[in-house]
Amino acid sequence: MRAIQPATRSRQRGMSFIGLVLWGFIIVALAIVGSKAVPIVIENMNIKKAAIKAARQGTTVQEVRAIYARAQAIDDMTSVNDKDLEVAKDQEGKIVVSYSYERDIPLYGPVYLVFRFNDSVK
Repeated sequence: MRAIQPATRSRQRGMSFIGLVLWGFIIVALAIVGSKAVPIVIENMNIKKAAIKAARQGTTVQEVRAIYARAQAIDDMTSVNDKDLEVAKDQEGKIVVSYSYERDIPLYGPVYLVFRFNDSVK
């Protein structure tokens, strides 16, 4: 009968307590940043969707701004107003709506996460 040998340190696997705490800190930090960033990204998607709708349905600058303003009131978008849109026509005669804006998230003290959006839709 063979005697059972005790497990040696080199054969043990797993995570140490310090490693567990560090991974937990990283996961919590990413969750906090993600929870603050997701609403800004969703608002940008709504702005783009409203700008596309306005560019396709409007024929004049006033119509494009009015269509965007209605969508802005419905979706509660505050970053880009209808007056912030740059409306022009391209060489083919299609209306092009451009916008750019910046949003920042204060993370901790002087540290900010900055989003810069610059888009042009037809």
